[in-house]
Amino acid sequence: MAVNLQRRPQMVYELDDVPRPFTRAAALGLQHVLTMFGATVSVPLLLGPAMGMSASEIAILVSSVMLASGLATLVQVNFGTRLPIIQGVSFSFLGPFFAIIAVAKTGQLSMQYIAGAIILGSLVEMFIGYSGLMGKLRRLISPVTIGPTIALIGLALFEVGAPMAGQNWLLAGTVIVCAFLFSLVLAPKSPLFKMFPILLAVIVAYGLALVLSLTGVYSPGTPGYISFTQVAVAPWLRDPSTIIFPWGLPKFSVAFFLATLAGYLASMIESFGDYHSVASAAGTTPPTERQISRGIGAEGIGCFLTGLVGGFASTSYTENIGLVGLTRVASRYVTNLAAIFLIILGLFSKFGAVIATIPAPIVGGLYCTLFGLIASIGLTNAARADLSSQRNQMILGFALFMGLSLPAYFKGVPSLGYPAQPVTIPGAQWLGDIITTIGSTGMAVAAITGLILDNLIPGTAEERGLVSQEVSAD
Repeated sequence: MAVNLQRRPQMVYELDDVPRPFTRAAALGLQHVLTMFGATVSVPLLLGPAMGMSASEIAILVSSVMLASGLATLVQVNFGTRLPIIQGVSFSFLGPFFAIIAVAKTGQLSMQYIAGAIILGSLVEMFIGYSGLMGKLRRLISPVTIGPTIALIGLALFEVGAPMAGQNWLLAGTVIVCAFLFSLVLAPKSPLFKMFPILLAVIVAYGLALVLSLTGVYSPGTPGYISFTQVAVAPWLRDPSTIIFPWGLPKFSVAFFLATLAGYLASMIESFGDYHSVASAAGTTPPTERQISRGIGAEGIGCFLTGLVGGFASTSYTENIGLVGLTRVASRYVTNLAAIFLIILGLFSKFGAVIATIPAPIVGGLYCTLFGLIASIGLTNAARADLSSQRNQMILGFALFMGLSLPAYFKGVPSLGYPAQPVTIPGAQWLGDIITTIGSTGMAVAAITGLILDNLIPGTAEERGLVSQEVSAD
């Protein structure tokens, strides 16, 4: 196949360059941290309250996530693709993690099962990467499957958006309005708003909550009240005993492991595209098949380390790829400095304690803003296939609907009089638990449904969107 050679961008710093003086390199590395900060902190702030965690526990969770991101980035940049790509927590795993939380209930037990699922899944990702299977699996996974799978990451969480935001619509509404204003109106006029729209929206809402708390408008116990009690008592540095397995030893469940694999599938597909994007942004040649295999394998190692330090599964960060293209700084040295900064932040308890003071209604505003965006990204991926095809319309529509409806069947809809329907298999209840967990996870339902139908029902490569994938991969 002919390759369309494009003019390489003029880089300020190429892959092997070391910016001087050190302060310049440090500032460029810190910019990477700031770019991925909002999305990275969002995940523990979304999952922590769902697990009923206290402010001190959420502080440890935030620190663990930062530490995990730094470690995973070091592995990827130095032993994986060797491209300037930041690793961070992935939204692809939110559906499976919420399903685990719904069963485990308590925060510590939930994190033990999440760690177990991450560690087992990381072994699968390492095998797929280092064995070279990724290229073969890609032929079975078209945008017809990818689209609804990613869309369900956001859509399956609709029940926790407005209810959490509704605890204080003033603060949640401030986040939503500012997010739209900053990202769609002011971003084209200012690089600051272009890079940090969500982070700035949270800062504005947090500032409002802080003023209302200090002036007595919000009293202790009021949704939106900010207290720095936990910040004051938090030590500056984390206790070394809380760095490895901070939530206790992992617990393993086959059902949770299989549900989490849907997140790994979406993450690997997303990373495949990200490797090509960052290579283009860095002004270097497209990644080779071996380079891609190393990258996926390195992500598996990063996820394994994440399971050890008590964070969430990591993947490549598209936001930081945009930063490489914007600044024309592709230096691996800079990316390694960013990873070191993340590790330092992960070792400081005060940092996590400050983040944990963000009120729940502000997090609810993030739910409403980000989850719909994730769904639209999924639909954008689906658009790479021929959406005028009745075949694709049927498969996409069925996968999306069942991804929403089948979890409702398993969990029940009490308001309509429909009870929960967990699968019971006498003598093999472990199998029933697996089916119930997978069926309760919308993203897993969409992935399995789409994968089966898309590969069983005849369709051309052009119709399924596979040709466009092959062209972009070249």
